Amino acid sequence: MSAQPSESAAAKAEEPRVSERGEKLHLFLRNSQGMFGLVLVLLFFASAIFAPLLAPYDPNQLDIPARMSGPTLDHWAGTDQLGRDTFSRVLYGGRVALKIAAIGVSVSLFLGLLLGMLAGYGPRWLDNFLLLFFDTIRAFPTIVMALAVVALTGPSLELVLIIVIVTSIPGYARLARTSTLALKNTEFIVAERSLGASMGRILWRHVMPNVVGPLLILAAMDVPVVVTVEAGLSFLGLGVLPPTSSWGTVLNEGYLIIRDTPWPVIAGGIPLVLTTLGFTFLGEALRDVFDPRLRKGR
Repeated sequence: MSAQPSESAAAKAEEPRVSERGEKLHLFLRNSQGMFGLVLVLLFFASAIFAPLLAPYDPNQLDIPARMSGPTLDHWAGTDQLGRDTFSRVLYGGRVALKIAAIGVSVSLFLGLLLGMLAGYGPRWLDNFLLLFFDTIRAFPTIVMALAVVALTGPSLELVLIIVIVTSIPGYARLARTSTLALKNTEFIVAERSLGASMGRILWRHVMPNVVGPLLILAAMDVPVVVTVEAGLSFLGLGVLPPTSSWGTVLNEGYLIIRDTPWPVIAGGIPLVLTTLGFTFLGEALRDVFDPRLRKGR
């Protein structure tokens, strides 16, 4: 008999959470830009993951007689100066973009979250040291840092990944630090400290769940930035090297023959535009849904 009131109380406590999740889902589904962005993001993931199944040709297969041709039934987006199928190279280039975005954003988010929470909750000297570290990294433009590192190590995909991670950490860390400072002296954190909870427990159990949400939204909006950085470095010859296909190398090779055929440039630029629009719209929709201040303002 005594178990029934406790079960009913737990059910009543769970109802607001379920209704809140349903309200957020309803708000997201009503956001036309967010749904459009979600479709573009899903297309990006699907085309990159299933590129070996979708590509009609090997991205490095040569067809010299058909070089620099326009769109045909055999080559939907034309061919480049070596007769390679541009559509296949764009699909495989999406795999490089997905790899850089997935690893780069996730690692920089994790490190930025960790360093930001330590800066916001730790002692003042640690906060000042980490802020100096963040400002030092942000002082160097990505391209300038890439040029300096390439001069020492040479271009490679791993180099692009390291540059993306290093240059992205300060943005996540500063946001995590600001959120941690806002939570540091709240009543439930002070109560935990008075009960003798360690800093690790407080950061893991109480600070991180309240900080990670805005960082995930920022990560969604940072994905097109990371993809563009990779494409820009590869276009300049500082990232992925031929014959490996990436959107940057497709644009670089297409730029060299643009007077003869514009199709490689068009085919390499369209996925960059669509990916940027997709993640931007999706990130803005998630921000509108999960940020109560924006929702109330609208």
